[in-house]
Amino acid sequence: MANSIAAERRLLGADFAAVEASHYPALAALSAEDALALARTLREHRDRLRGMVHANRRARRGKGEARASAGNDEALARRKQVFAAALKRVNHRLDILHGTARRAWHAAALKDALARKRAAAAHHPASGPTAGQGMHAKPSAKRKVRTDPREIGRVSQFVKAGQARRDSR
Repeated sequence: MANSIAAERRLLGADFAAVEASHYPALAALSAEDALALARTLREHRDRLRGMVHANRRARRGKGEARASAGNDEALARRKQVFAAALKRVNHRLDILHGTARRAWHAAALKDALARKRAAAAHHPASGPTAGQGMHAKPSAKRKVRTDPREIGRVSQFVKAGQARRDSR
């Protein structure tokens, strides 16, 4: 669920300064280096809060060290979600900033590879000695049993007659 800027300001308090630059009029004005630095800062805040939420859950289950809770777990989770959403916005902006340069670099690399392929001499080795008469057929190792078709009919008629005798009894 998306949060409004006012809700983020109310939820984060003093930490809102780190998130403020991730909203769009200010985010569009950032250079790639500044956006990268902002992403690092937001990632650190998000990871710190994620660790706190994880430690609180472990403490509640009795697995972690029993210490005073760092705050309400739901509030910590919402704060973490605010930092995660801000990081998502900044990462998207970084993809936009780096995307055109990355696409141009890949296109140039592909054109260079195509030029190298076209410039390379085709490898067509000599055919060498040929077979002359060609290959010889290899005789099949399967047994060839030819059954007379009349024998097949005789056997099936014999079975049919035997069944009729048993049925009439």
